[in-house]
Amino acid sequence: MRELVRELVAPLLPRFSSGRARLRLGGNAAHYPDTAAELESFARPLWGLAPLAAGGGTFEHWDLWREGLANGTDPGHPEYWGAVTDIDQRLVETAAIGLALALAPETLWDPLTGRQRDTVATWLQNAMTVKAVENNWQFFPVLVGLGLKRVGVEAAPVAERLDLLESYGVGAGWYSDGRNPQRDYYIPFAMHYYALIYAALGDDPPRACRLKERAAMFAHDFQHWFTTDGAAVPYGRSMTYRFAQGAFWGALAFADVEALPWEVIKGHLLRHVRWWLNHPIQDDSGLLTIGYAYAQPHLAEQYNAPGSPYWALKAFLPLALPETHAFWQAGETAAPPLPVTSTQPEPGVTLMRCEEGRQVVMLTSSQHHNWVRHGAAKYAKFAYSTAFGFSVPAGTWGLEQGAFDSTLALSDDGDHWRPCEIPQDPSARAGLHYFRWNPWPDVDIETWLVACAPWHVRIHRVHSARTLQTAEGAFALNRDVLCHRTETGPGHARLLSPAGLCQIEDLAPSPARRGELVAALPGTNVMAPRTTIPTLLAELAPGEHWLACAVLALSDPPVEWANPPSLTLALAAQDAVATRLTQSLPWLELGG
Repeated sequence: MRELVRELVAPLLPRFSSGRARLRLGGNAAHYPDTAAELESFARPLWGLAPLAAGGGTFEHWDLWREGLANGTDPGHPEYWGAVTDIDQRLVETAAIGLALALAPETLWDPLTGRQRDTVATWLQNAMTVKAVENNWQFFPVLVGLGLKRVGVEAAPVAERLDLLESYGVGAGWYSDGRNPQRDYYIPFAMHYYALIYAALGDDPPRACRLKERAAMFAHDFQHWFTTDGAAVPYGRSMTYRFAQGAFWGALAFADVEALPWEVIKGHLLRHVRWWLNHPIQDDSGLLTIGYAYAQPHLAEQYNAPGSPYWALKAFLPLALPETHAFWQAGETAAPPLPVTSTQPEPGVTLMRCEEGRQVVMLTSSQHHNWVRHGAAKYAKFAYSTAFGFSVPAGTWGLEQGAFDSTLALSDDGDHWRPCEIPQDPSARAGLHYFRWNPWPDVDIETWLVACAPWHVRIHRVHSARTLQTAEGAFALNRDVLCHRTETGPGHARLLSPAGLCQIEDLAPSPARRGELVAALPGTNVMAPRTTIPTLLAELAPGEHWLACAVLALSDPPVEWANPPSLTLALAAQDAVATRLTQSLPWLELGG
C-alpha cells in the first residue's frame, strides 16, 4: 500500500504551481472558486502521504508540500489561499492539513522557518473559529486542533462541536450526517472516520471510549455492504471518492478497535482497494477522474472539482501504524459467511447477498437528498447493486434520457417522466420496506419492497386523478457486449449476455403491462458507459391500480431464464403486509 500511495500521487507532481500552493488538474466546474479547488488538489493527497510518513514510508517530494503550505497561508504571497470564512470549502481541506501535522510534524512542520510556522498557525487557528455546516463538517476544526496541539500551538476548544457530533447518533452504531435522514457513506468515511482519529489522538478518554464503541457496533452492519471480492454498494452522493468507501476499515485499525477479527478487517480493506484497481479510474496521465467505475463527469456533485477524487486516499490511514501492529501482522482472510439478508432500520436498507456473496443488492426506502445533483437517482431508487450500480438521468425527455433503472417512473404527457423523489412514512423491517410518495399532488403511491434473494418483489398501489403512463425498470446491463438472448412481451422483459442476466416479470394480472428494452443514453450508469434497461410499460386510467413485479439481476447468469417467486411466496413471512395485501388483491391467493 505504501507504493500505491506514491503511484497515485506521482501524476500530481508536474501540476504544481510555481509557488507550490496550488495544484491545477483541469477545468473547475464546482460551486467554489479556483482558489479553493486548487487548495483541495494540494491538500487531499495528504490523506495518504501523512500516514505514509508517520509509518516510516519514504517519499521524496515533501518539499513541494512544505513550500506550498508556507506560501498558501502567507497573506503576502501571490498564491495565498485566503482566510477561511464561514461555510467555506477551504475549511474542508484544512482537515487533511491538520491530520498531517498531527501524524508527521517532523516532516511537514519542523523544517519550516519560525515565520512560516507563524503564518501556518495563524491561518489554521482562524479556521477553527468559523461557522461550519452542522454535519460532518464539525469535525474539520477538530482535526485542525489535533494538528496544532501536536506542534505546540494553542487551539480553540472543540468540546461543543464534539457534543453536537455525538448528538447525531441514532443507535446501533449509526449516525446521521446532521439533523436529517442522511445515512450514507458519509457515516463510515466521515463521521466514524474522523471520530476514530480523534479517539486515537485526542485527550478525552471517556469520549474516545464512546466513539470506539459506536464504531465497533457499526462495523457489524457495514460489513454487509461489501461483496466477497471487495466491491461496495454504490449508493448516495460523492461516489467519486471511490475507495474512501472502505476507509472505515483502516480507521478501525488506526484507533486499535478490533470490531471484527483483525484478519477480517484487513481483508475488507485490501479487497476493496484491489477491486478499485481493476477499474479504469485514472486518465492517461494517471490522474484520478471524476466518476465511479469509469470516468463519468455526469455523476459529479456541484462540489466536485478535479482534485476531489483524492479523498480516496483516506483508505491509507493504517499506513501510520507500525509494522508490528496486529492489523499488519494478521493474515488476510476471505470475507466471513454472512446471512443472506440484513435489514438495517437506522439507514432504512436491506442488504441481500446474492450469488454466494459475489453481488450485494440494497433495497432502500427512507432516504432522499434533493440538494445534490441527481439526488433522486442516488438515494430514492428501489434497489442498488454492486454489479449493476444505478443510473442518473441525462435529460428530462423520454425514457432513454431518464435512465429509469430500479424505479417506477410516471408521465402524464408521455414525454416527461417523474420517479420517486421523496419517500414518506418509511419503514424497514425483516426484509420488508414500505413508503409513500407523490409525483403530483393528485397522485398518491404506496410502495412495498420485499427481499427474496436473489429476487426482490415490488408492489405499488397507485391512486391517481389523472391518466398516467408508467415505466418500471429493472437493473441496467452493459450493452457493449454481444447479447445472447432477449425477450420482451406481455408481462416481461429479459436480457441475457456475458455481462449478466436481468429480468423483470409482472406478477399482477391487470393492468396489462408490456415489456420493452430501453437503451439508456451513454454515461448514465455508474458501472458501464452504455446500458440497456428491461422495463415494463402500461397506461393507467384515473382511479386506483395495483402493480406488482419481481426483479432479478445476476452477474454470473445461468443459461436459461429464472422462474420468479410468486407474491404468495414472497409475502409468506410478512404477516402484517400479507393480511392487508390479501384483502386488497383478490388474485393474490392464486399465487401471483
